[in-house]
Amino acid sequence: MRRSDFDYELPPELIAQEALPRGESRLMVVEPEGQVRHLSFFELPSLIRPGDLLVLNDTAVFPARLFAEPKGKMQNRIEVFLTRRLSPLRWEAMARPLRRLKKGDRLNFAAGLLGTVAERSSEGIVIEFDLPDESHFWSAIEKSGTTPLPPYIRRTESSASDRDRYQTIYAERRGAVAAPTAGLHFTRAILDEVERRSATIARITLHVGGGTFKPVKVDDLEAHRMDAEWYEIPEETAERIRSTRGANGRIIAVGTTTVRALESAAIAGEGEVKGGSGETTLFITPGFRFRIVDALLTNFHLPESTLLMLVSAFAGVGTIREAYRTAIAEKYRFYSYGDAMFLEKSV
Repeated sequence: MRRSDFDYELPPELIAQEALPRGESRLMVVEPEGQVRHLSFFELPSLIRPGDLLVLNDTAVFPARLFAEPKGKMQNRIEVFLTRRLSPLRWEAMARPLRRLKKGDRLNFAAGLLGTVAERSSEGIVIEFDLPDESHFWSAIEKSGTTPLPPYIRRTESSASDRDRYQTIYAERRGAVAAPTAGLHFTRAILDEVERRSATIARITLHVGGGTFKPVKVDDLEAHRMDAEWYEIPEETAERIRSTRGANGRIIAVGTTTVRALESAAIAGEGEVKGGSGETTLFITPGFRFRIVDALLTNFHLPESTLLMLVSAFAGVGTIREAYRTAIAEKYRFYSYGDAMFLEKSV
């Protein structure tokens, strides 16, 4: 298939600019045959069956957007967006204005945070921070960084509320530059109700990288390459997946990041999810054979995006195309702060 097969027109007013209170978004349920039901997110537990396993991504977003003092004849601050950890004090980053930066440049950020441009490429920089250790790095980042909201949220700066709202309530492991947004809807009461229905909850970690914002630039999907993202599957989660599958329960992934982690682990394990960590560049498009995930909770995604391609592979291209038409007609809210949908794997 081609990139253009995943295009659609979205009225700009349907792009959510602010998050609703947790649990109060709408939830579109798309049946395997394509029928659609309209619920509120707090009704999600009614879709969970005894013996199901709900898998969450517990990555935590950190304030990865930094501003350094202007250099030379620059008029404006230098914007640096950390995208991928290479070592405790060494990070890949995007920067503006990139063309004005060169290897060896010193960058002075807020709160006394200093860094050096260790490498430079046509796409970004590698920055080495001048700090004693990683604990000092995280402390400085919390003081000087801001929440890196997606570009379609039209604000020049994130608000104080974004630091809380652009984070799941179960976020634990710091390292993501974008939130696993399907999880933003959950409240503790909703998770408790899932467990009261004799289902189980497990966690994985996938640190969402800067590639989540990168568009697919080639029409031939086979030519697109995903940026690497680090993930880890705890052995306890792997065991719960095996026991759930053995008892014919469903594996329900919360978000596309969870899907990519589980399916990447299954490929590495030759069909079985085993505990461990690694990096994934898995690009899921129609025709992909899902080995682990049976149902998916997700938000509505950008046209021609890798995430839209993934959900189309999962539920069927025609099913997703029709569901999105319905969502637009029913004025669902789209993207990170928008509404959710529940999908089952196409047969």
